[in-house]
Amino acid sequence: MKKNVLALLLLAVMVLVTACGNNTSGNGNAANAETNTEGGETAPGDKLKVVLLIPGTLGDKSFFDAANSGLQKVKDELGAETKAVEMGADKTKWEPTFNDIAAEDWDVVISGGSEITEMFNATAEANPDKKFINYDTDIDEAPENMYNMSYSTNEVSFLAGAAAALATQSDMPNANPENVIGFLGGMDIPGINAFLVGYIQGAQYVDPDVKVAVSYAGDFVNPAKGKELSLIQYNSGVDVIFNVAGATGLGIFDAAKEKTKYAIGVDSDQAMLLKDTDSDKANLIVTSAIKKIDMAILGAVKKLQDGTLEMGKRDVLGFVEDGVGIAENDIYKEVFPADLQAKVEEVKQKLISKEITVDNAMGMETSEVEAIRNAVKP
Repeated sequence: MKKNVLALLLLAVMVLVTACGNNTSGNGNAANAETNTEGGETAPGDKLKVVLLIPGTLGDKSFFDAANSGLQKVKDELGAETKAVEMGADKTKWEPTFNDIAAEDWDVVISGGSEITEMFNATAEANPDKKFINYDTDIDEAPENMYNMSYSTNEVSFLAGAAAALATQSDMPNANPENVIGFLGGMDIPGINAFLVGYIQGAQYVDPDVKVAVSYAGDFVNPAKGKELSLIQYNSGVDVIFNVAGATGLGIFDAAKEKTKYAIGVDSDQAMLLKDTDSDKANLIVTSAIKKIDMAILGAVKKLQDGTLEMGKRDVLGFVEDGVGIAENDIYKEVFPADLQAKVEEVKQKLISKEITVDNAMGMETSEVEAIRNAVKP
């Protein structure tokens, strides 16, 4: 009988200790974990686990590398555990990879691009306990556990077009007398043509008579094709080409170096990414039209961690939101004359104040884009 009483007493003490250890009014992680209907779950003391899925490979010194830079900032500044997964160019492998990664214990899954949006949304819907961020899509629809971003590429391309037109009619050493600038796109699709239309309109703002040579590579990972098309443009009288072709666009810089002509980068500050490995190429990149993807990813994850990120929506980041801009690095300041820099800044301020409005190819019919292209054809 005494043994039974002693056993019951010990059991009561164990229950009491366990209850105290799990008391949600204490200071442990269980007490501080909270569910937020906007940003999701936060658990101070636990590392946020964030994975980035690249629908391609790193090393493009542009779109994908910018996203990876954002992931590094998430690790360095927010203390998160991070991982980048290169899914490659084979699109049939993307959806299985999304599903496999979502089944792992990552808190936040990040990817980007309109091409992946449909399957990425489906993955999010199938995994309501996880949070997803699409860092670059033009599609509005988003599941309740997905946050989407896009950028005012038409506006930053307008500024790039103004810079190109100013360069081609200047007395810069590698500019020629012909009033023709170039554009190389990865594919003839709305997302790329949003850059094109802005670029053309920005160039026409500076000079209504400017001509624009337009080429599409049909590929985002073929630098050799990029170089081939760029050489054709440079040989035809173009003296500056705008790169909107991902890794294919790296071929523009090869051609620019070969012909001693100018180029304009995209997504990242491409001159700074090249200056340590090939300064001759870097010094020919007048500026770059930058999507601040790295900062956008950092900002979104930080808000998610704080519980302030509004899920189930898409935000468009422009000049006002500091989502886009042109590279104003040392090369730009040295290569691009000061009076032309002042004119570019004037155009930028007019874009910010909405004194200048720019058309967006995302809402255009194919025939409308074709008419714009044809109107400036050399």
